[in-house]
Amino acid sequence: MALFGTNGVRGVANKEITPELAMRLAQSLGTYMHEGPGKTVAIGRDTRNSGDMLKSACIAGALSAGLSVIDLGIAPTPCVQFYVREKADAGMVITASHNPREYNGIKLIAGDGTEFSRAGEAEVEEIYFSGKFHTAGWSETGNLTGDSSTGMYMRGILGAVDVEAVRSANLKVVVDPGCGAGAVVTPFLLKELGCEVISLNAQLDGTLPGREPEPTADNLRDMIALVKATGADLGIAHDGDADRVALVDEKGDFVNEDVLLAMMTKHVLASRKGAIVTPVSSSLCVADVTKEYGAELIWTRVGSIDVARKMMETKAVFGGEGNGGLIFPEHQYCRDGAMAAAKILEMVAKGARLSELAAEVPHYYNVKVKVHCKDPRGAVEKIRQKLRGEKVDATDGLKVWYDDAWVLIRPSGTEPLVRVYAESKKEARTWELVRWGEELVKGALDT
Repeated sequence: MALFGTNGVRGVANKEITPELAMRLAQSLGTYMHEGPGKTVAIGRDTRNSGDMLKSACIAGALSAGLSVIDLGIAPTPCVQFYVREKADAGMVITASHNPREYNGIKLIAGDGTEFSRAGEAEVEEIYFSGKFHTAGWSETGNLTGDSSTGMYMRGILGAVDVEAVRSANLKVVVDPGCGAGAVVTPFLLKELGCEVISLNAQLDGTLPGREPEPTADNLRDMIALVKATGADLGIAHDGDADRVALVDEKGDFVNEDVLLAMMTKHVLASRKGAIVTPVSSSLCVADVTKEYGAELIWTRVGSIDVARKMMETKAVFGGEGNGGLIFPEHQYCRDGAMAAAKILEMVAKGARLSELAAEVPHYYNVKVKVHCKDPRGAVEKIRQKLRGEKVDATDGLKVWYDDAWVLIRPSGTEPLVRVYAESKKEARTWELVRWGEELVKGALDT
């Protein structure tokens, strides 16, 4: 049985992600880190109603294992990561990121501010299931303190972007944090950057009343309407823990996340030469832009952990996922929604209107669908047998390459479903492939 998925541990709060699980996971982390007293773990959370319950359990488990705890309260995941790198030995974030309201989860942060490596997760998981936890003596249980992480984090971002260029552009921006953790950072950061900020869903509300946490075009209809009504230069939205960003241009059109990734790749490579890292689920438009600049493109497994670790290994200048998760190594090795927002404003300030920048990216039709099932990995293994003879990349799931297109079938690491992606230059061909992939998954469920 696996505990960790693509990005931490997630499930329905108080059903799958319980206080007992949270406490045991914190005890496991404390046991993994046990090298005598003095180790600290910083714990932050997003705004979900179940956050305090799970954070309290994590605090109890960490203290029991002898760790001292710094409670950061509500903070974006990348904000906690930045704090850990500067002031703690490890971190825990209580969040389910983009998952629906009823979900919650826990992510582990390494001492350098990156997400725990897969190997580190495996060791913590082994301790968790063994039940053999380090229990501190009565005089060696950890201390609990509180601190603020947002100011230091925002200063770090401002030091990594061209502040004067953004301020001189006098941009009007609609910001929609979705009542999530981004509300404590992004509207204030953009004010510091000289923007006229119009906030939407910026109140801290754990019921997430404004919209679902995932910032899709359908979920951002209110922001789209507000951008049009106010004549804003763009709209910026986050998922629940603000490690991702979504964009709406000045016309009120949603900017495809793969197009965003390609735009930012172009912006970075225009001034810095080096490798680009992205998962196998990303669009070929990123490959086209990378080729245009004569840079190396490195494909990885899906998941920000894998992208960040490969970036560190190869000293890449930029990386990210086709879901709005962008990683800027000059700031930190993790996907960072507020940093991405600042760099997007820098890109617009130095270039053209957002719709014009998007139009410069090579166009592909990209479709992503989900097929719900109880055993996603089992279903994909059954499909593997049916693809003999095809040109298959098994870096993550099954990616079938064709001369004019590709289709990717992979088990979700965060939900009980299989994701099917397809892409080509022709819309009909893309839908043909995604339907073919869906049928393969459904056929595997019937056997």
